[in-house]
Amino acid sequence: MKKYITLAGLALSLLFSTHVSAQNFTVAITNLTHGIYFTPLLVTAAPSTTHLFTPGLAASANLQAMAEGGDTAGLQTDLMAVGADVAAANATPLAPGATATSTFSNTAAANTHLSVVGMLLPTNDGFVGLDSLMVPTTAGSYTFFLNAYDAGTEANNELIVAGSGAPNTLGIPADPGAANGTGGTGVAAVDANTTVHIHRGIIGDTNAVGGVSDLDTTVHRWLNPVAQIVITVQ
Repeated sequence: MKKYITLAGLALSLLFSTHVSAQNFTVAITNLTHGIYFTPLLVTAAPSTTHLFTPGLAASANLQAMAEGGDTAGLQTDLMAVGADVAAANATPLAPGATATSTFSNTAAANTHLSVVGMLLPTNDGFVGLDSLMVPTTAGSYTFFLNAYDAGTEANNELIVAGSGAPNTLGIPADPGAANGTGGTGVAAVDANTTVHIHRGIIGDTNAVGGVSDLDTTVHRWLNPVAQIVITVQ
């Protein structure tokens, strides 16, 4: 039987329960967007004090590398340092409507909280994120919905630029769906909010050659949430 609960409801239920570590569970993440892809996702069970990102605070250098180019190596190094468990998800960009599944078996007792991040393509520094959610301890399936965040590290100019994707190299590295245009003049030169925040989504246009954006508003535009996550506890 599936259980659909809110984050607030989960927090209350866990507050009044005795904690027992959930050592065996699976995590299924579904891309809910129409035309946005997720780079290989970083899915981890870690101690409660471990945070990959915090809305309202500046992104770390390792989060920036993930959000601008899909590089999770630095974040994985951070996680290894605290003894976190990291599970494989999608090896290639996760297409709209597709699902990636990670399995955690015999996780360390201290690794009670789940986090997920992955870059959104095509964006400048957008990512799908879940930070430090306590894994339920009662057997069953638990469904949540994830928002898209902006790392606040790069202006959202919405221009495809070959060779971009490295931190501080302005531009979108690619559109895996090959629905982008060319010749845009740029949507934004700077972003006023330089902390991690809810992504405003794609502005785009419908001009395949020119306009302000290289992204197609009829394909790439989204509204939150951008992903569904189902945690199945054995």
